[in-house]
Amino acid sequence: MTLFDSPLSTPPAPADQSEINAILWRACDTFRGTVDPSEYKNYLLTMLFVKYVSDTWQDHYDELKAEYGDDEDRIRRRLERDRFVMPPGTLFMDLYRQRTADNIGEIIDQALLAIEEANKGKLNGVFRNISFNSESALGQTRERNVRLKNLLEDFHHPKLDLRPSRIGNLDIIGNAYEYLISRFAAGAGKKAGEFYTPPEVSELMARIADPQPGERVYDPTCGSASLLIKCAQWVQRRGSRNYAIYGQEQNGSTYALARMNMFLHNVDDARIEWGDTIRNPLHLENDRLMKFEVVVANPPFSLDKWGADDVSTDRYGRFHRGLPPKGKGDYAFITHMIGSLTETNSRMVVVVPHGVLFRGAAEGKIRQQLIEEGLLDAVIGLPTNLFFGTGIPAALLVFRRGAKPDNVLFIDASRDFAAGKNQNTLREVDLVRIVDTYRARQDVDKYARAVPLSELVTNDYNLNIPRYVDTSEVGAEIDVAALQLEIDDLEAQWQEARTRMQKHLQELGL
Repeated sequence: MTLFDSPLSTPPAPADQSEINAILWRACDTFRGTVDPSEYKNYLLTMLFVKYVSDTWQDHYDELKAEYGDDEDRIRRRLERDRFVMPPGTLFMDLYRQRTADNIGEIIDQALLAIEEANKGKLNGVFRNISFNSESALGQTRERNVRLKNLLEDFHHPKLDLRPSRIGNLDIIGNAYEYLISRFAAGAGKKAGEFYTPPEVSELMARIADPQPGERVYDPTCGSASLLIKCAQWVQRRGSRNYAIYGQEQNGSTYALARMNMFLHNVDDARIEWGDTIRNPLHLENDRLMKFEVVVANPPFSLDKWGADDVSTDRYGRFHRGLPPKGKGDYAFITHMIGSLTETNSRMVVVVPHGVLFRGAAEGKIRQQLIEEGLLDAVIGLPTNLFFGTGIPAALLVFRRGAKPDNVLFIDASRDFAAGKNQNTLREVDLVRIVDTYRARQDVDKYARAVPLSELVTNDYNLNIPRYVDTSEVGAEIDVAALQLEIDDLEAQWQEARTRMQKHLQELGL
């Protein structure tokens, strides 16, 4: 048996998306209850990535084996030109065969390092923030070895054969990855907001931003990159893969997830950087902020200690409208995003808490200047409890550079959603209504209104949505005289019943 011989002599029946999702989710039982979901997600998702690239490599090896027979040197030379190179000893099956080794965590770490070294152009730094030999994350040696053995056995499930010749379509892997991320987010509480934007919200933002072929798309707080992927898929629906994807993420393990997520969605040339976007923006051209036609983000809400002291003399000139308060970083991200827009025909969509719409002091002055510069395009109120980790209502702010109407469109979409036990969701009908209303830019009773800039000035640049979109319901007219007659009749019936009850009690001697 050669190093790359296929582990399965008879391929199992293909699994569908729901089966693969269920198998992967059951694999979480290895960690559930002993390791925090915000931690063990990194191990599951990394193993899924390794399993996929291993199976893809094996698939190609089998094809070349059939073509070249026992000419291993020729097969290896061809494999070195594959999308991912897998050095000897790093395939999933190599790890599986050693699942009972006393140092299995170290073996996995060494394999990840070798894979990264062999694919520096694509995977440099992707695995540096995860260790399968970590005592603090996975427990002491005995417990850790048991968990890793179980994990490898879970991923060896016959229906988790991810060879392209079997599953046919990379979407299944990308969808499985997104499925796991969403399930982890549901169980991660407040930490979920650090790495995941609900898919319906990402889809809405992509439709509003409407990225076109040939444009550059940027997310300065990209998390696991699901929002950027939605934007890429929006362009793909137009039959084009002519786009450029850029992102930055501060959390090291989430940055790694974003990189792997891109590869599993067949977006190999995305530029995802690791670092603090406010203190150290990494997408630069000629020592200035790189410019993009489309900028989207779901930044952390009202981030404390966002870096006000570090950027008081910002070399990139992002805060010329004023410095946001130290304890609320919302406008720091907004002004960074605006500074990243091209001068013409660019747009950005950002998720914000409602306080951004009306808070005063420094934030009020920044908001005023953004409106006076004609940058604010729309304010869209969303339903409560859409986002993992917080039930507070949020809104989308849409900004544009270039020609735009001399008004701001307000949409109150807060009442249109599907209620869930733990999370509310936006339905397709809700997305369509929001996007159609945004594009038509016409008043809709109790839903949307295009507000002239003069009215915003009158309201001291307050963007609180109820000021502009009246959603109150007119109560039915009450006939007071008829209501009083009904009350009198009810009181008479009550008095009659009371008299009968007293009579019955007397007859019983009570």
